[in-house]
Amino acid sequence: METNPRILLVEDDKNLGYILSEYLAMKGFSVTWAKDGPEALTLLQKNPYSLCILDVMLPSMDGFSVAEQIAASTVQVPYIFLTAKNLKIDKLKGFKLGCDDYIVKPVDEEELVARIKAVLKRTDNTLQQDPQQLLSLGRSTFHFHTQVLHIAGTDHKLTSKESEVLMLLLNHKNSLLDRETALKKIWGSNDYFNRRSMDVIISRLRKHLSDDGHVKITNIHGRGYMLQES
Repeated sequence: METNPRILLVEDDKNLGYILSEYLAMKGFSVTWAKDGPEALTLLQKNPYSLCILDVMLPSMDGFSVAEQIAASTVQVPYIFLTAKNLKIDKLKGFKLGCDDYIVKPVDEEELVARIKAVLKRTDNTLQQDPQQLLSLGRSTFHFHTQVLHIAGTDHKLTSKESEVLMLLLNHKNSLLDRETALKKIWGSNDYFNRRSMDVIISRLRKHLSDDGHVKITNIHGRGYMLQES
């Protein structure tokens, strides 16, 4: 992890935003505080950040919409939802959008820092795997740094989580990728929401790769997945 990771905090509550900004700065993070979604997206396009902390209930554009815009852009940043929305359906939506963690308010500042460090550690470990390398699979190519999967003349922009899962599958090509190992490496834990998120990502990757008849992702019942290339 870098000496002073750059954190983009997206929070419209002035009191909470101020408290979290000051606390994170005290813990050694370089914090930029955005008050709404459009401001956050502008900052993300102009500056590199190590991580984004994203409230869901924002004015003009909610956090889920911001996450969708991030996924559709060239921005590569892990993000944590920090929100009062604690229903199961909201958590599932957050993980389906590719968030790295989902924290329900009120937040314990020490726990937030611990989760930030865990996400940054996982991200750093993934980026050590030759991020500039153009990888081939079947008749397709995958560029981890830009998160672009090129299949049959079409570019598919992947989310950060989809890219991490595909990289793991490629590292275990034609051999078993243990499900629990993948969950702990990418999400840090094997809980219900992370398992559901993993299932969604595998389904999306399988749909993308269906256009390449030389590659398929197979479920190994009760064990994990296998990326097979012919």
